[in-house]
Amino acid sequence: MCICLCYSVVFSLTCYFRHLGGVFKKAGVEVTPQNKKQLDKVIHELVKTTYKDCPATWREVKKRIAADEDAFALQLKTVWNSRQVGEK
Repeated sequence: MCICLCYSVVFSLTCYFRHLGGVFKKAGVEVTPQNKKQLDKVIHELVKTTYKDCPATWREVKKRIAADEDAFALQLKTVWNSRQVGEK
């Protein structure tokens, strides 16, 4: 169970990230202070939840990981890389 305690805007953005180390590694995504917010937005978009709704996002992410972690990691990698190319 993920209990999301939002002490400030900064911490509320990525309360579920601590559980996704393996997914980020499979996706080849390095989480940094500079990209956390953008990465958080990408994940919300992937799972089709309202931005900043941490509990709903984490619930959906857990479902997707349980169903097929590799597929979720690949989807994250694809979207993340396309965003990085678009920003360059």
